[in-house]
Amino acid sequence: MFDLNGKSVVVTGATKGIGYGIAEVFAVAGANVAVVARTAEEVASAAGKLDACGPGRTLGVCADIADPESCRAMSAEVVAAFGGIDVLCSNAGIMPQAPLATMTAADLAAVLDVNLAGTIFAVQACLAPLTACGAGRIVLTSSITGPITGYPGWSHYGASKAAQLGFMRTAALELAPRKITINAILPGNILTEGLAEMGEQYLAGRAAAIPAGTLGSPADIGHLAAFLASWEAGYITGQAIAVDGGQTLPESFDAVRPAE
Repeated sequence: MFDLNGKSVVVTGATKGIGYGIAEVFAVAGANVAVVARTAEEVASAAGKLDACGPGRTLGVCADIADPESCRAMSAEVVAAFGGIDVLCSNAGIMPQAPLATMTAADLAAVLDVNLAGTIFAVQACLAPLTACGAGRIVLTSSITGPITGYPGWSHYGASKAAQLGFMRTAALELAPRKITINAILPGNILTEGLAEMGEQYLAGRAAAIPAGTLGSPADIGHLAAFLASWEAGYITGQAIAVDGGQTLPESFDAVRPAE
């Protein structure tokens, strides 16, 4: 339906979980993929695995998205390797738990620095090459937590994810004259390495609360990211789309149970 062959794609936080799933979908679709994260060993491992996924090239880049200078260096390295940037998937984020009553200033700053400021810095750093390509695409990984739902212990995380959407809507207005679109994906419960560590009983309980009856996969997020990055999605901008198997729809758990 659409063609991503040869597109140059930057995916931050791409060494595992949702980020790796996004990068893998783009690699299979024939894009050149830059895998961005902070740890050199993890970057090299993820880039090596992605090399075998498709005909495009893979580049591993070490960067700290909470640092604007590091983001600028990341962008320059990708442009030097691929000749430009067509797509930025700003996915990197952290999710430490901190109850409101005991949350420290450092706890709050750490989450906002990565999840919110890091998103803005990554977009700023890639802005020139995204403009130069003539049809730039930005895809943010937000969450249902914050924009739609809440969860105890993650008020700072939820705030950062809701703030991403506020940034996105104004950025969409500023970037439209540059022919750049920016949209956000709001994942629900996605089966990542971290979630799998919680055990089968925990996973079954989570799945039971989802109308689709199952947890999502990182590829589910990647498929939507690939569409939003396509030429065909050029008339979509400033939008937030939940990918949650219907998780946010029921009024109560009873609504998820099969009707008798």
